[in-house]
Amino acid sequence: MFSTTQMVRRAAQNQPKVLATVDGDRKQTWHEFVHKIACFAGGLQRLGFGNDDCAAILALNSDRYFEFMYGVPWAGGIFQPINTRLAGPEVEYWLNDSEASILFVDTTFAPLVAQIKDRLAHVKQFIFVDDGETPDGYIPYAELVDAEPVADTGRCNEDIAGLFYTGGTTGRSKGVMLTHTNLVVNALQAVSMMGVQQSDRILHVAPMFHIADAFVCMMASALCCSNYFQPAFDPLATLKGVQDNKIQRMLLVPTMINMVVHQHTIGDYDLDALESVWYGASPMPEAVIQQALKVMPKVQFYQAYGQTEAAPVITALLPERHTFEGPLAGKMKSAGQALPGIEVCIMGENNQRVDYGVVGEVCMRGPNIMKGYRNMEEQTANTIIDGWLHTGDGGYMDDEGFVFIVDRVKDMIISGGENVYSAEVENALYQHEAVSQCAVIGIPHEKWGESVHAIVVLKEGATSDEAELIEHCKSLIAGFKCPRSVSFQSEPLPLSGAGKILKTELRKPYWKEGERNVN
Repeated sequence: MFSTTQMVRRAAQNQPKVLATVDGDRKQTWHEFVHKIACFAGGLQRLGFGNDDCAAILALNSDRYFEFMYGVPWAGGIFQPINTRLAGPEVEYWLNDSEASILFVDTTFAPLVAQIKDRLAHVKQFIFVDDGETPDGYIPYAELVDAEPVADTGRCNEDIAGLFYTGGTTGRSKGVMLTHTNLVVNALQAVSMMGVQQSDRILHVAPMFHIADAFVCMMASALCCSNYFQPAFDPLATLKGVQDNKIQRMLLVPTMINMVVHQHTIGDYDLDALESVWYGASPMPEAVIQQALKVMPKVQFYQAYGQTEAAPVITALLPERHTFEGPLAGKMKSAGQALPGIEVCIMGENNQRVDYGVVGEVCMRGPNIMKGYRNMEEQTANTIIDGWLHTGDGGYMDDEGFVFIVDRVKDMIISGGENVYSAEVENALYQHEAVSQCAVIGIPHEKWGESVHAIVVLKEGATSDEAELIEHCKSLIAGFKCPRSVSFQSEPLPLSGAGKILKTELRKPYWKEGERNVN
């Protein structure tokens, strides 16, 4: 049986006195944690919440976010994290599409929810997850968990545990349905390779709405680890958190690592307890990892490559390969090798495998592949073909099984660890009355890896400028998705024979010096 809630029940059974969560002055052992989520589930059921109902959360990191992730399935439901960087219309779409009936909100996002509250078709109850004064129309978190504990409903295996939305190549976000098997198995596939040990102290500073931190939560539960939470990433707060709590492991994206290792005061912090850093979500610039290895020589670095549809990890690059010298060098530009229980191959046209060294689409199969996209059968069928998940990433494999990513088949930009689908940005731009044609591409950026750039052709006689178009986009989509730069041209954008804009041609001037079209 694979069940997310069984993992925390096991943790309470095997390590009842070990700290499960630490958030400021709030601390609880694994025994206390399981009692808390049983009461949490009782509170949900008292509100009429049941099997396969969806509860969503829009909040910063906290121990209560962790409780939400296990309390919702304990009550029989599906948990839905919401990206905290979304604009109001995007949050509204996610909640209406998922049909979430309960929404958990913290102080930071209560004003945003107030703007869209009347347009949420299915949300019946609002839970305020912070302490202090509760906004009108919300149930205080303390009141929710002040309920009689209930038995675990026993959701497991192919029951859906989590609903994680991604951007869409068509401009419409897709709800990735991950089962209990998906989430538990991927955690178990990874623990043998990612260096995590029983009762480790783990710091959560990467956003908990992201599948990557959900994955870390699953590994932490599987091995009865102690979880420490900070509301959001800050480089100095992270260093202090590692020092004060003797943190052994944490997840960061490359942009976060870059900020941490270039802090001129890093030497003032005692980081001796830190054993490993996991990173992923975007490629690691060589200069950044070299600086990280220099200033944190005792820390082991693990790269994880994957995507939400794979729950999420597919391959890993281990610490011994984070070297530029000796017999193990030469793999730093790779995404590593497949996790146990996962088969990876490169496919060319007609979904046929290609030889080592030949570029094609990275594909994988294993028990961690999603159940599908919610209410999107056609998109699911186009993504999972004959049991193989087609990642949309272009790459090749060497004769030792190391996967090298060279381009993206899907029209996606990765900026600062966040996925930005060009179609979403283009849809926003086309809503401006002056835009005739537009194309959105990723261009190299030293800090963020890639930056969102728009190329625009204005309608005849129309006028606009970069600042106006960027502000227009900010009113419709999340700030991180909006163009950072806009260029204008008078001639039509280049088209293929099928009438599609040739983005490969538009990218060329920006990627002349690169070895690949992703950074």
